[in-house]
Amino acid sequence: DAPGMQRIKIPYGKLSAAQLEALADCAEEYSDEILHVTTRQDIQLHFVHIEDTPDLMRRLAAVGITTREACGNSVRNITACPIAGVCHEEAFDITPYADALTYFLLGHPDVQDFGRKFKIAFSGCKSNPCGLTNFHDLGAIARVREVDGEMRRGFELYVGGGLGSVPHEAKLLDDFVPEEELLPLSQAVCRVFARLGEKKNRARARIKFLVRQVGIEEFRRMVQEERRGLRPDPRWTAFLATLEHHRETPLHQGSPLPSFEEGSALARWARSNVQPQKQEGYYALSITLPLGDFTTRQARGLAAIARRYCGDTLRTTVDQNLLLRWIRGADVAAIYGELERLGLAEAGAHRLSDVTSCPGTDTCKLGIASSRGLASELRRRLPLLQEELGEAVEGLHIKASGCFNSCGQHHVADLGFLGVSRNVGGRKVPHFQVVLGGQWTENAAAYGLAIGAVPSKRVPEVVRRITERFVRERQEGESFQAFVRRIGKANIRAGLQDLTTVPSYAEDPSYYSDWRDPREYSLGDMGTGECAGEIVPYVYFGLNASEREVFEAQLRLEANEIGEAQQRAYGAMLNAAKALVRHLGQQVADDDAAEIVAQFRLHLHETGLF
Repeated sequence: DAPGMQRIKIPYGKLSAAQLEALADCAEEYSDEILHVTTRQDIQLHFVHIEDTPDLMRRLAAVGITTREACGNSVRNITACPIAGVCHEEAFDITPYADALTYFLLGHPDVQDFGRKFKIAFSGCKSNPCGLTNFHDLGAIARVREVDGEMRRGFELYVGGGLGSVPHEAKLLDDFVPEEELLPLSQAVCRVFARLGEKKNRARARIKFLVRQVGIEEFRRMVQEERRGLRPDPRWTAFLATLEHHRETPLHQGSPLPSFEEGSALARWARSNVQPQKQEGYYALSITLPLGDFTTRQARGLAAIARRYCGDTLRTTVDQNLLLRWIRGADVAAIYGELERLGLAEAGAHRLSDVTSCPGTDTCKLGIASSRGLASELRRRLPLLQEELGEAVEGLHIKASGCFNSCGQHHVADLGFLGVSRNVGGRKVPHFQVVLGGQWTENAAAYGLAIGAVPSKRVPEVVRRITERFVRERQEGESFQAFVRRIGKANIRAGLQDLTTVPSYAEDPSYYSDWRDPREYSLGDMGTGECAGEIVPYVYFGLNASEREVFEAQLRLEANEIGEAQQRAYGAMLNAAKALVRHLGQQVADDDAAEIVAQFRLHLHETGLF
């Protein structure tokens, strides 16, 4: 009978004013008057009672919103560039294609037998981060190619990406899929995953493991064979006749952006939150939502602003903000004034202080550390730090996840943080694993390096120390990713070593509670997660400890300390084997290497499970 979370699909983030008002009504009547934007462009309502959900769903359906397959082993909300259709660099507007694939796969019989969830993203170009196709199960990047003397639309299609505890970069499935083949080829990919993907072991049930197991060449062959055997469906191409139906038209004649008083709050806000569209005289306005949250009063105010200035052109974004499109330059100052009255005129969108976070321990039972609490504290401190360090750091991204699942997308942040737990003196202490140098651009082209874990309360100092060092030691024009690679993880870790220690409980008990939570820290509340998942098995903690040992072994190897590297690598394997044997319910001694190896051989190797 405890209240839960209702996830609501917002395909490619597009919202009308009427839909936003309906969401506000539902949040006010069935929830806690807060709407939360997720990193998949969904809207979530928390503290919803299950007996209220039928009425909530009917009211959302009345304005064209569904909650179907927003959770579970299904095709989740399809995400896309929030500036699709107005971007200077896009090949073409991917909005109608994302829309067509959303409703083609929604409830489709071929996507009902997955072992785990399936995530799809669209990007209008290859160089920018808006679509983040590289870490999706299926990613589509718009391309235009000359075919038989005619310019044709199509997609560069990627498959098998994913973050989580085992991140994988997506593999190229096809460098040009004609627009009429997008839906059937996506259907074929889904059918192969449904038939051959893992079903019993949830930890291995994502398509990235299937692609890695069979190899991309064999996976491509299976998809092509599946495509040839599909029964023709008129929906594959019917939507192509309606592409123009998705074209947005402005409410007002465009006009240039006026000059604002240098140094004023409006000028600072416009610098970070206003970007010109490819259509002359029009601008896209980012509305910064701290932690992705906004109230029902603010939602209704935004709906009124949309009706007055730009129509039904709102979009949610993967960095948990909102976007108003088709704003003429002459209206920017007036809109800023209205946002000020709503409490939504915070500057810094897409800047260092615009921290992304999953729900963490606030509302997710899988949460190990308070990612939202940490993000809130960083947002409080970072504007001053950004002012001190200047332009070199303002474009850096910080992202925090409360557990291994990477819902905060920490792998692709410049500075990423992953919630973990450590035992200190018989008490548990919240920590965050530091991940540096992920690449947000080029559709999340590369993942960051894990450096080591620090107590949660010392993360703000970690951010300060790393950014100050970057500004002090970077070479001319050097990116943060290049800087991290150049100086190396051992060097960075050495510079943070003093921050990894935890004072005793008697010396400073504050380290033994999490951000925004005065209670003594504990993992006792872990259970079913927000996304219809399972409790995180304790095997993950054993494997995480092994990963730390591997890291230490790598450092020793790089220092040519061969004996120490060998010992630590062997210890990592023993710890992982022990964790896996215990995960199967078998007993094994802590420090008997021969028994650990024998039990691993018996229960995992000889059975073929490993």
